[in-house]
Amino acid sequence: MEIDSEINLHRKQASYISQDEKFVMKEVYRGQQYSQIYFARLHLMRTLLYSLLPNWKPHLPVTTILGLEEAKECTIVGTLYKHMKLKPSILDEYSKTRSAVPLVKPRNFVHADDYLVLEDESGRIKLAGSVLSPSVYVTGNIVALHGKETDEGEFVVLDVLEPGLSPQIELPLKSREDKYVVFVSGLHVGSSSANPLLFQLLVDHITGHLGDEKEQNLASQIVHVVVAGNSVELPRGLLNGQNLAPKDQARLSSPIKELDIMLTQIAAGVPLDVMPGVDDPANASLPQQPLNRCLFPGSSVYNMFRSCTNPHSFDLDEMRYSEANDKLEYLERTLRWRHLAPTAPNTLECYPFTDRDPFLMESCPHVYFVGNQDKYGSRLVKGSEGQMVRLICIPKFCETGVAVVLNMRTLECHTLSFGTQF
Repeated sequence: MEIDSEINLHRKQASYISQDEKFVMKEVYRGQQYSQIYFARLHLMRTLLYSLLPNWKPHLPVTTILGLEEAKECTIVGTLYKHMKLKPSILDEYSKTRSAVPLVKPRNFVHADDYLVLEDESGRIKLAGSVLSPSVYVTGNIVALHGKETDEGEFVVLDVLEPGLSPQIELPLKSREDKYVVFVSGLHVGSSSANPLLFQLLVDHITGHLGDEKEQNLASQIVHVVVAGNSVELPRGLLNGQNLAPKDQARLSSPIKELDIMLTQIAAGVPLDVMPGVDDPANASLPQQPLNRCLFPGSSVYNMFRSCTNPHSFDLDEMRYSEANDKLEYLERTLRWRHLAPTAPNTLECYPFTDRDPFLMESCPHVYFVGNQDKYGSRLVKGSEGQMVRLICIPKFCETGVAVVLNMRTLECHTLSFGTQF
């Protein structure tokens, strides 16, 4: 019987630079209003759009909303506000407590009667025409509009200019060999639907303890792992403000301990980023701050373990990755709008920044991903100046058993599917 000689595989390495500094909250003060973050967003994006106007509509005068003249074509720049008939209101919530008839909750808040308004520091005006569809745009978009004011006081939009994709550095030479990044999301450790064996199979694959020689060779090319939110599911019913009995404390901490055991196996051999999600023990408003390292006593002892913010941005071998929250079509729109969360703070909770808007995209990423989706999706987006961005929707692992693998050299991605049924 012949015995194959042992083959030693060495894991490939990649340089890592975190870009999360702008999302980290150094001081928390909630005395300010949200108008300042809108002002900062408008100021920065208007400067950008003004620089694009000479190549778009150089023959048209640029004015403010207050300076509009009836029937005269011009260009205006401002912030879109979407008036939504079905949008929840705190007054509606109050009226529900006084009503004996329960109100029907819609599946979404889009209605045929929705319309858009543009506003700047001088005023606001209702938009008309078929060019600007209320179903496409959201509150918080900064755009330039070509049109004219009617005698009814509306602005008929004839054309629209979006900021477009941000400038992008070329794909670095370091990415001329196959290196892989694994994305997984929605582990929901501790939930009734979570299968610990599925997660263990993923961990064994990443660490090279699963499969034949070919599979192990591929595993050795995995240079980074990103856990993109909703990693645990805690028994929320225990969090009622009362002191917890030892038994309840154990139930509350058990999912986190189980997650830490799994993550420790990964962090021992592969650089690992852990992001918070809406179901994780983190602050609810954007940007979510890193999960406290004390939650991970096992994995946090390794210097390759990183607890990160949400949104999360980083450079890997000089390739830029960033994260946001929605599906492929909306991901592409936010790229062209140059904003990670344009509806914050209108419909998404966020911290009321006073001097900046950290969700603006100053540079275009090479990879733009979102976690906790119902199914896997991917698309390659190309910009007018040669930008190339890989969009990825990462499915919920506890429901699908699917993780996503990205090739840093080609920007191609595929799925890893795990199952426990024969």
